Amino acid sequence: MRGSFSYRSAIAILLLGIFTYLYALDSRFAPKNGDEYPYMHIVRMTADAGAWLPLQSEMDGIKNTKPPLVFWEGIASTAWGSDWSLFALRWPSVLYTGLTAFFLFLAVARFSGKKQTGLLAALVWLSFFASYRYGRPFLTDPPEVFWLSLPFFALLYWGRAAFESKILFPLLAGASFGMALLSKSFAYIVPAAFALGLFYWRWREWSIPKVLLKDLYKVILITLLALGVFALWFVLDPFPEAVWKEFVLGENAGKFEARSSHYLLDLVRGGDSIWMLALTTLANAGLFTFVLISALLQCWRERRFLSLEESLLLLLVLAFFIVFSLPSQRSGRYLLPVMPAFAVLIAIYWERLPLWGFRIALLLQLILLSALSWVGGNLQLSNFLGQPGIWNYSLWHWGFMGTSIALVLLGIFNRDRSKVIALAGCFLCYCALTTSLSPLEGTLGRYSQSTIEDVAGKDLWVPCDYRAKDEEYRLLLPGATLHGYLAKDATQIDLLTSTYPLVAVQSAIGVEPALCASCEIVGKRMEMRARHSDAEIQAILRGHIGEHLFVNEYLISTPTTMTLPLVGKDACR
Repeated sequence: MRGSFSYRSAIAILLLGIFTYLYALDSRFAPKNGDEYPYMHIVRMTADAGAWLPLQSEMDGIKNTKPPLVFWEGIASTAWGSDWSLFALRWPSVLYTGLTAFFLFLAVARFSGKKQTGLLAALVWLSFFASYRYGRPFLTDPPEVFWLSLPFFALLYWGRAAFESKILFPLLAGASFGMALLSKSFAYIVPAAFALGLFYWRWREWSIPKVLLKDLYKVILITLLALGVFALWFVLDPFPEAVWKEFVLGENAGKFEARSSHYLLDLVRGGDSIWMLALTTLANAGLFTFVLISALLQCWRERRFLSLEESLLLLLVLAFFIVFSLPSQRSGRYLLPVMPAFAVLIAIYWERLPLWGFRIALLLQLILLSALSWVGGNLQLSNFLGQPGIWNYSLWHWGFMGTSIALVLLGIFNRDRSKVIALAGCFLCYCALTTSLSPLEGTLGRYSQSTIEDVAGKDLWVPCDYRAKDEEYRLLLPGATLHGYLAKDATQIDLLTSTYPLVAVQSAIGVEPALCASCEIVGKRMEMRARHSDAEIQAILRGHIGEHLFVNEYLISTPTTMTLPLVGKDACR
């Protein structure tokens, strides 16, 4: 049958998915969110203080920005900061993501009666770009999605036994939701309890008297237990008033304030509108966005014949969408916990889905892989670093890129294999993104060991374009005492060398910095530029990539003296 999903394909893609999520887990260039470095800062400062609570931070207003569970996990995985690396911080996230996929597989395999469908659902969820982007870095999303999903997976797996459970399931569900709240926010109990109530209502065949009589107390019990677990933060923290002010009022209540003009106007227009919430939620699927849209259309066409499990999955999505439409800050990231439900719908309808969604995914994959190959070939063959070959890829890289492009082309032209190859192609694209920047993970993008030893224990000023950017430099220059200055000044070499005794400056590729007679270059590496002008973007499209995509960064020792501590705010804080 066209588009069938065999065990052989499932195992092959599963191994590819595992490799993708583990490959270059410690990369600085892995797709992530800007919250990772502030969270790393809080972990490091709290570990240095030698106590689990209170959370510590040098950033203004960012101390109790999230509940402590994820920071405790970071402290534990890095052995109180003694094993300070991105891998040590991130592997618990990958573990959470893997466990979510595993329990998703168990639930779907159980209620569908097909292990292939369960495995397909888990792989589709892992193929979503949001799962890859937020499921690997050191963020709150992996534990939040896991603990929020677990009770719903249990209802799908055990069915009647879980729905009719009077005490055991409510206790376990309350504990699980509580761990989710302790990972992200107490606010998530609202959509979780709402969805649970809808689950019970559907189970009672839409009978309000039955659900009020038999299930209302369960939802209340689960909610109270979850909030009780979250309240442990207030009990254990020596400064609960700071938690209330910074987290409850600042981090959560502020999300209901109008973002631009008026709450109701913001609801229907602008970047925070309900339409953007729907669009960004669908976009969480990444390359499979149009496959998800086709699955939802198929679901609508078969709406009169929905199974119990399908209706429960749709109610889960609906509950979260309604609740997160209410705050004035609306983002598809808030709906990450419902992406497994979307993946299940795709898996259920897999063989009945039209090919157009998969072909769009394959075309997007072909464009991405071709663009990365063109950029990589341009960088390797050009002499933007003075001579060709300094930016160099291994034969394995080019073999991988060529094989991936050939496989995607096969999927485009072979109707029987389009669906399976489109799924595999998502993982191939993620690997391609990582391997395309592999030269910067080597000596080109890192300081030498002699430079690291030379600056250890010294005060060093580095450019910061967002909070806690110095945590990235801490990975590059362990042992240095880091301070920040505004990144927009990174090319003002005369100003920086006359202000700081040891400073990181940046200059265009091929342009050596003009230094004072007493200044000395201590180290050098290459870095990606964060922002580009329209003219530079046009030059990149014409093939002048290396000159505008990267900069050289130099560590400069100067005769300038400075008395610490400085007056004023550190740019990294």
